[in-house]
Amino acid sequence: MDRRLKAYLFDINTAIDEVYSFFEQVPKRFDEYQKNLMLRRAIERNIGIIGEATNKIDKEYPDVSISNARAIIATRNRVIHDYAAVTDDVMWKIVVNDLPKLKAEVTTLLDQGDSND
Repeated sequence: MDRRLKAYLFDINTAIDEVYSFFEQVPKRFDEYQKNLMLRRAIERNIGIIGEATNKIDKEYPDVSISNARAIIATRNRVIHDYAAVTDDVMWKIVVNDLPKLKAEVTTLLDQGDSND
């Protein structure tokens, strides 16, 4: 696997792990998320990192498929450029529903890359 591709996938994986780590100190509940500004901003930052890395993969490695890449990139753009449009319920849905699926997909891609090296 190309070194840059592996780095982008690693960045996505690390950002997801960071989001998960935030809930080691805070209960993983929507009400806790809503009332904790620092937690919300930290998750938004990691969603931005995930979206940027996905965008680079999408542009530089069109043969690498990441499910929902367009939606991931669009969410990153909203977080960065149209932050007023970012809602707690959308971010929470991403944390609960989308990140576990993306984590599994990226882990598989990284594992496949390691077996090809």
